[in-house]
Amino acid sequence: MVSKTDDIPVCPAELADEAGDGAQDANGGSRTHLKESCGCVHSADTAMVNGGGPHEPVEEVESKQDGHSEANGIDESNEQEVIVIQDTGFTVKIQAPGAEPFDLQVSPQEMVQEIHQVLIDREDTCHRTCFSLQLDGNVLANFAELKSIEGLQEGSLLKVVEEPYTVREARIHVRHIRDLLKSLDPSDAYNGVDCNSLSFLSIFTDGDLGESGKRKRKGSELEQIDCTPPEHILPGGKDRPLVPLQPQNKDWKPMQCLKVLTMSGWNPPPGNRKMHGDLMYLYIVTVEERHVSVTASTRGFYLNQSTTYTFNPKPANPSFLSHSLVELLSQISPAFKKNFTALQKKRVQRHPFERIATPFQVYSWTSPQVDHAMDCVRAEDAYTSRLGYEEHIPGQTRDWNEELQTTRELPRKNLPERLLRERAIFKVHSDFAAAATRGAMAVIDGNVMAINPGDETHMQMFIWNNIFFSLGFDVRDHYRELGGDAAAHAAPTNDLNGVRAYGAVDVEGLYTLGTVVVDYRGYRVTAQSIIPGILEREQEQSVIYGSIDFGKTVVSHGKYLELLEKTSRPLKVQRHNVLNEKNDAVELCSSVECKGIIGNDGRHYILDLLRTFPPDLNFLPVEGEELPPECQRQGFPRQHRHRLACLRQELIEAFVEHRYLLFMKMAALQLMQQKANKNEMPAITQTSETETNADAKPTAPSDSSSAQVSTDSSVQTDSNPGVTEKDEKPSNAATNGPLEPTATQNGECKSPLEGKELEESIPGLAQAKELAETLVSEDGAGIDPKSREVVLNACKAVGSISNTSFDIRFNPDIFSPGVRFPDDSADDIQKQKQLLKDSAAFLVSCQIPSLVKDCLDHSALPMDGATLTEALHQRGINIRYLGNVLEFVDKTPAKAQLEHFYRIGIIELITRCAKHIFKTYLQGVELSALSAAVSHFLNCFLSSFPDAVAHLPPDELVSRRKNRKRRNRVPGSGDNTAWASLTPSELWKNIASEAQSYYHFTIQCDSVDQVIEKHGLQKITLLREISVKAGIQILIKEYNFDSRHKPTFTEEDILNIFPVVKHVNPKASDAFHFFQSGQAKVQQGFLKEGCELINEALNLFNNVYGAMHVEICACLRLLARLNYIMGDHAEALSNQQKAVLMSERVLGIEHPNTIQEYMHLALYCFANGQLSTALKLLYRARYLMLLVCGEDHPEMALLDSNIGLVLHGVMEYDLALRFLENALALNSKYHGARSLKVALSHHLVARVYESKAEFRSALQHEKEGYTIYKNQMGEAHEKTKESSEYLKYLTQQAVALQRTMNEIYKNGSSASIMPLKFTAPSMANILEQLNIINGIIFIPLSQKDLENLKAEVQRRQNLQEPEKSEQPTEDSTLELEDKIPVD
Repeated sequence: MVSKTDDIPVCPAELADEAGDGAQDANGGSRTHLKESCGCVHSADTAMVNGGGPHEPVEEVESKQDGHSEANGIDESNEQEVIVIQDTGFTVKIQAPGAEPFDLQVSPQEMVQEIHQVLIDREDTCHRTCFSLQLDGNVLANFAELKSIEGLQEGSLLKVVEEPYTVREARIHVRHIRDLLKSLDPSDAYNGVDCNSLSFLSIFTDGDLGESGKRKRKGSELEQIDCTPPEHILPGGKDRPLVPLQPQNKDWKPMQCLKVLTMSGWNPPPGNRKMHGDLMYLYIVTVEERHVSVTASTRGFYLNQSTTYTFNPKPANPSFLSHSLVELLSQISPAFKKNFTALQKKRVQRHPFERIATPFQVYSWTSPQVDHAMDCVRAEDAYTSRLGYEEHIPGQTRDWNEELQTTRELPRKNLPERLLRERAIFKVHSDFAAAATRGAMAVIDGNVMAINPGDETHMQMFIWNNIFFSLGFDVRDHYRELGGDAAAHAAPTNDLNGVRAYGAVDVEGLYTLGTVVVDYRGYRVTAQSIIPGILEREQEQSVIYGSIDFGKTVVSHGKYLELLEKTSRPLKVQRHNVLNEKNDAVELCSSVECKGIIGNDGRHYILDLLRTFPPDLNFLPVEGEELPPECQRQGFPRQHRHRLACLRQELIEAFVEHRYLLFMKMAALQLMQQKANKNEMPAITQTSETETNADAKPTAPSDSSSAQVSTDSSVQTDSNPGVTEKDEKPSNAATNGPLEPTATQNGECKSPLEGKELEESIPGLAQAKELAETLVSEDGAGIDPKSREVVLNACKAVGSISNTSFDIRFNPDIFSPGVRFPDDSADDIQKQKQLLKDSAAFLVSCQIPSLVKDCLDHSALPMDGATLTEALHQRGINIRYLGNVLEFVDKTPAKAQLEHFYRIGIIELITRCAKHIFKTYLQGVELSALSAAVSHFLNCFLSSFPDAVAHLPPDELVSRRKNRKRRNRVPGSGDNTAWASLTPSELWKNIASEAQSYYHFTIQCDSVDQVIEKHGLQKITLLREISVKAGIQILIKEYNFDSRHKPTFTEEDILNIFPVVKHVNPKASDAFHFFQSGQAKVQQGFLKEGCELINEALNLFNNVYGAMHVEICACLRLLARLNYIMGDHAEALSNQQKAVLMSERVLGIEHPNTIQEYMHLALYCFANGQLSTALKLLYRARYLMLLVCGEDHPEMALLDSNIGLVLHGVMEYDLALRFLENALALNSKYHGARSLKVALSHHLVARVYESKAEFRSALQHEKEGYTIYKNQMGEAHEKTKESSEYLKYLTQQAVALQRTMNEIYKNGSSASIMPLKFTAPSMANILEQLNIINGIIFIPLSQKDLENLKAEVQRRQNLQEPEKSEQPTEDSTLELEDKIPVD
């Protein structure tokens, strides 16, 4: 999964907290009113409507420009606006030549162009491309909005009128016909072109699930269902086949309509024929082997008399002039007519989501051998630069910079304007990313001429299609002091992060360049849009702000300072002075590298944003600077490859948020203290000492180092009341094993709850906090001096740059080599250095432990490398900390419950090291040997075959024999076969040393089999991870990794190398706010309102992103879940089907999110009575999960419980047991033997045994469950009672059975046998259990209950102090149980 589109929004934590949910999981579900009905807490995913499974990154406060703006940020006027837009659609009639008139629903916002698109896609009009729409004889302008057209209203008749062709229109027509002929052919998806990608859902659902699904529904007649799972997905199986990843779709054996359709060799028409209206000639071979030559003229298409070798442009006899090529071909070839009609029927039957283009290209790492067919359009594209009529835009090539900047300048005062603007920005970005990717590949493949052809290849730069390309090498020793080529390789991604950050702040008048970073064939290419006029001037003249030599010479500019000042608060960048070469102070509001250039278009551009965020001191050893002890204990600072390591934006946000909480607490406690002294009231016993502590210390220090100490101590004391009050976190000590001293100190930042806890424990603190907040907001004006002193102390203690309000910002130039600061800012610099050290310490001592804690309580559930990376990034942890994270997990007492996480981490670490080596390895390979080299590398990496020998292309064999003696020369020194000398043991040695030097992690293994053995990995998973990371596409077949006699891969198995692309993802801000408020409403229990908001969000997302996007996927999933909870199963099914298709298309067919979507869809299928489909979907999900992460994963327990329950429902008891017992084992392992999940697992197993009439086993399991319920929840709890009832029932059944048996033994055949009740489970009952394990709980409530509930939720939110009524306390004890790692 290459693109970084996964910031799928999930409700912010504060909202979850207000809803009073004790769990604080990433999916912050609503727990307020679920207390009664389900005593068993399904740890993190109980959320009644969880943001859809644990894989959702919590959107990193991008929408909140400073760390705390309102999450419900939609004022009423906006909501009104939206509703106005969506409501007024109307219907028009459309009459096309030779077709029945039909009705079309349109909206006034649409353009005429969009009706054109609909017609080009419709089955009966799809063969027309060159036409106009007319209303009462007037032609409608293509780009006019429908509302602007006079006389267009409900019921108007629009006529489709054929227009004369031009060369361009004729080409578009031929292109379109070719697309129609290939519409079912998946080869474009395999080849990764034109934003096509794969989807296999319809194979498992036999087409569409909606109406057609109901016709085929056999839900009630169970006998006909074949439930046997494929052998390879049964629990305990070791076989991991690859072929089922892409099941063969019978529709894809395409019906042949034509043998050949290609441009004729007689093009272009000679002058005398041009005057007759000839535009171009086509050569066609029909299925009946008839060879014909066709003229495309202004009036349409007709047969001419040319043959392959003689040119005769006269019309043939009969000539059949037709306006559309399809009509012409249907007349001359019966087979074409029949097959084309059938093909279009099939095309239209496919779900639209299977064929709409995705916004960014998704590549598949496996592919069958696709037959290479003759294809005129592709051939033409390859040899003409497709720029001429790309995207059908006038003016030939696109001026990318102009487009990117103009879209930013669009107005954004109200919602319709913002939608239009965001849509334009998004569209241009996705087009730009596609063009840049194509250009970067062309550059590396050698199809673009350099603009400095005289320089050596590493230093060359390129321009293609108005995009500037540079390679990731250290040109002209620019980065010499920062780490040479390693720095030059890291700079583009840092720069991209800077572009992303400034783009998100979106300051009017400040412009950044379109930037895309492409890794392809071992090279890193940066693609940027071009500032107008920059190529004509020298860089020295054009830079009017910043520095071009890393701070030796620096200039500044008033206008830039004014613009950058606006970004300084949201990006936390501090204004500061630096010295230039003349020792004068120059004021900057960014890092020195950030350059300001005014283009010829008068716009203010900033570029080189690689130091937007402050440096990461853990990886930047500086002479004479000491890091805090918690960093030193973990071996920091460490030497890194380059000096550009900086902190992530997410970390800065989290750190500032953390300091803000601290600040509020300190201010509040001091105010309490003052109040106490004023009223002389007796101090509150529980907290008196802690208050005085916290109060006395921060007032004393003036220099920042002691302030730091005081902060820590106050944190410690502060967080104690919280802990004592409710034993909030006994797990602290457990998770933090090795870090005793920091355990309590970071207890503070571990749990967002403790703030609340503190409020409960100190009466009056809430008021004090409010007071503190008013103080802070008033900016120090008109506050009595005492309070001002309070704020001043708190500010000092947390390192705020202002003394009257909380404001933390970083100076990005600290520790930059070559940057000098004026003497008068020495104090300030000292403070800044301290802040940097604190944030480095915060990452190590807070963020890493909190990540591990989230994995322990399953609120973070990474399944593969991509989701692991996401989980780290979300918490602001860079991947270079992966070794540390793994060591931390290794030392955690609850290590056994983190086995899955550790394993995924090891795979990620190994494949990343392999990728680093592969990158340099590929650079020394020439194109003709590419597949041989890649297969050789994979053999060395994965095959057990000890002496992998490379197959060199035959013509080089001779030269290689001579080279034997000179085997160990440096690669790239003219001997292009150096890659062939790599051996498996050498590669693994390199991987181990790379892991040591880059991640500071020790892998004690010198072959792939040792690694596999030691960490329990799967080779197929390693293959997937390396292929996805390095952009390798391999042939889909069964690979034998373990043969010691022949290598696994041959060069025929390597099909392609794809680019790995990083780019900015523009956001749909309004839609996102709607989505968030929708989630918040749902959490407060207002399902109906939540549902409306989310539907609204879906409309807006569609408006901005088009039909396909990850965020739309999240939206659909949540909608489906709401539909399901509100009882609309059919709607749930339809929405979830869209979510699955979209997830397959935009994230990839085996992405962890896709696996989750399959599971949700299976549940809704079951609820709709489509049992066999539900099973197929669950089997698919299990297969994908085995491939992606293996069987040993907590999520597998949920999946197996689902499969087991459905099998139980269709009376496949033995199979059901295999899955349920596996789920039980996994739950016990990952949730601890005393967890409620385990109790539920025991109960499910017991029920199957009961159905099999094996009462002894059933009793045994139910007793286990009963014991857990009794210990965790007490005798009185209804779950315990239910369990005990069930035990009684089982005992009676067992006794009855025994009696009957004894009777038979005694009296033989004459025995009078009591009939036994064998219960086949009812579907309703199975569905109820399915809902419970998937965390969906229905509460039978009357209308009155609902009203009371809403009132209660409202009241709690107003109070924000949860009542200590029975339910919550009982629930919180549960929660505690399920969250604490049981050693």
